[in-house]
Amino acid sequence: MTQNNILKGVFLVGLGATSYGMLATFVKMAYGEGYTTAEVTTSQFIFGIIGILMINAYQHNKNKGEVIKASRKNISQLMLAGSSTGLTSVFYYLAVKFDIPVSIAIVLLMQTVWMGVLLEWFLEKKIPSTIKIISVMIVLIGTALATNLINSNISLNPLGLFFGMLAAASFTTTMFTANRVATEISSAQRSLYMLLGGGIVVFIFAMISQIIPNYFPAFAEAIGVFATAQDYNFKIFLKWGIILSLFGTIIPPMLLNAGFPLTGIGLGSIVSSLELPVSVLMAYFLLHEQVLFVQWIGIILIILAIVIMNVRVKKN
Repeated sequence: MTQNNILKGVFLVGLGATSYGMLATFVKMAYGEGYTTAEVTTSQFIFGIIGILMINAYQHNKNKGEVIKASRKNISQLMLAGSSTGLTSVFYYLAVKFDIPVSIAIVLLMQTVWMGVLLEWFLEKKIPSTIKIISVMIVLIGTALATNLINSNISLNPLGLFFGMLAAASFTTTMFTANRVATEISSAQRSLYMLLGGGIVVFIFAMISQIIPNYFPAFAEAIGVFATAQDYNFKIFLKWGIILSLFGTIIPPMLLNAGFPLTGIGLGSIVSSLELPVSVLMAYFLLHEQVLFVQWIGIILIILAIVIMNVRVKKN
């Protein structure tokens, strides 16, 4: 592989990771305008599905029908795998809703580093190498610093922390299955069917958390803090829907799917860790969230762990 292709891959993966890093800040800003988690997630997925449908149609016309079509088995597998994508969005946005700062929510999401090691160990019976174990320990130390848990005065909503960890678990599932299911078809088709699977999850969440509670107050009382008994605000589509879909469900998957084959998994994973500092900087500049020096040390440690885990030392 030529140096130019590797640089191109680094650029694509970096841009995709940067887009993901901006997402939580936009969600927090939408919350500030009174929009709900159900409105944010459904608008993102609806526009995302429309966008990916247009990309698929363009590729089909460009290649004059030569694109390999997904089989029924491919579609069912991808939609099942994509359900974790919908869960990741719901859990991640709920973490932000329950007063978890964006700078800490992204740190919680990055727990995929050690969760992925555990999942690989459990499913593929691969005992983690010494390097991976060291990396996991560095991630845990970095997380304690990045979330400022060493400060006894800090107060984080337990529900927010819970949903942040659930988001990391579902994101780990997405990452583990995304590159193992229906790899013979185009990335645009794979993205579409995974989005459709995630969309079903998101719409079920919207029904349970807002639409049904709005018409049945007793149901709203039953599910408590998760209910939003108000009319669905369709203005979300005009204000935030397109932005959220671009930065959450259209640009990142396409760029990452195009960039990773050029960089390889190791280098690609290192470059994709840009998502972490970008998310923190966005929260700092746009939301004016306080980020302490000790938290930056923790963030650097997490990135260092990702580098250590993925770097390959060539021996003479």
